[in-house]
Amino acid sequence: MLAEIITVGDEILIGQIVDTNSAFISKELNKIGVQVYQITSIQDDREHILAALDEAKERADLVLITGGLGPTKDDITKQCFCEFFDDTLVEDPQVVEHINYLFSHYFDKKPLPSNLLQAQVPSQAKILHNSNGTAPGMWMEKDDIVYVSMPGVPYEMKHLMREQVIPMVIEKFHRPHIYHKTLLTYGMGESAIEDRIGDWAHKLPKHIKLAYLPSLGRVRLRLSAKGPDESQLKKEVDAQMNVLHAMVEDIAVGYEHETSVTQRIGELLMEQHKTLSLAESCTGGALAQEITTHPGSSAYYRGSIIPYATELKTSILGVDAQLIAKHNVVSIPVAEAMAQRSNVVFKSDFAIATTGIAGPTKGDGDAEIGTVCIAIATPKGVVSEKFLFGKVRERVIQKTMNKAFEMLLREISKN
Repeated sequence: MLAEIITVGDEILIGQIVDTNSAFISKELNKIGVQVYQITSIQDDREHILAALDEAKERADLVLITGGLGPTKDDITKQCFCEFFDDTLVEDPQVVEHINYLFSHYFDKKPLPSNLLQAQVPSQAKILHNSNGTAPGMWMEKDDIVYVSMPGVPYEMKHLMREQVIPMVIEKFHRPHIYHKTLLTYGMGESAIEDRIGDWAHKLPKHIKLAYLPSLGRVRLRLSAKGPDESQLKKEVDAQMNVLHAMVEDIAVGYEHETSVTQRIGELLMEQHKTLSLAESCTGGALAQEITTHPGSSAYYRGSIIPYATELKTSILGVDAQLIAKHNVVSIPVAEAMAQRSNVVFKSDFAIATTGIAGPTKGDGDAEIGTVCIAIATPKGVVSEKFLFGKVRERVIQKTMNKAFEMLLREISKN
């Protein structure tokens, strides 16, 4: 079974917003065995919308549209729906009631006439109640193809997808099962991994596919299979994944949707009754943000200092000013001192310190742009490395984060 996603909105095409809706919809559909064949982004334009709907029917059994349902004149998705289905707009009293409720309950005022126009829906549509907004979703069918229109506001669309669209798709369509299992690895590039596991990968059954999904400093290895028997698919993929895991055990972190690098770090720290602190210069708090995304991180995470300016490394963190003067602020000795002082200040067992020049200018340092020093202070001492991560600021910061967590995980695992 194939689906197509159409996102409506000039703001996507001019880069004003990023289309996260399509990624979410694709994941939700994939969970129930629906394969997304194409994703299309189009303008708030009548001819463009009608053409996209007409073309999608040649490719998909299910067409999902987001956007263009607002109260302003440029939101024309409903009108295009009516034209495509040879239908007319009618007022839905339940939607009117809901709009009035939202305005009286949350805004303490009456809705404008333009807001009430959102209660105008195609007469043939099944209305999908949008408890989080004023624009309802719509489910329509034509020539055995289902068309679903949803608001473009992400949290409204997500609620409709989970609570109404997915259950209706499950009831409407007979679907094959799709099963994915993804192993997270850290610290080895995809070419090196392929060299290690290539012989095994070439012998995989034809219905099981291996994908390498690289990002900066890490590679996800995904096994996928599709077929009519869900339990058999899981059995076969899990067996192959066990073989794969054994081949890359030294770089394996865990399985996606079950754990992440920072989650695994937290698990190990709690198992060992140890704590972590951070001294972030060039990463500017990015490491702390990643650590604290996990509920319960307060059990092991003590805190962080972000001594972005050189003088703060001495006045707040307590690094010897003469050490900085002698070795340069971006240096192994300074990174090591930062990590060790972080453990002292926060009374932690492990600490990460980062100092570097992310660019585009050199700032306080004299080193080449992209130079980063990372140190990990442990109960047994301190380890450190110096890197050259290129000249693109965002990549330098992301590579620094990935490498810092890789180094920390390695040291905690030794404990």
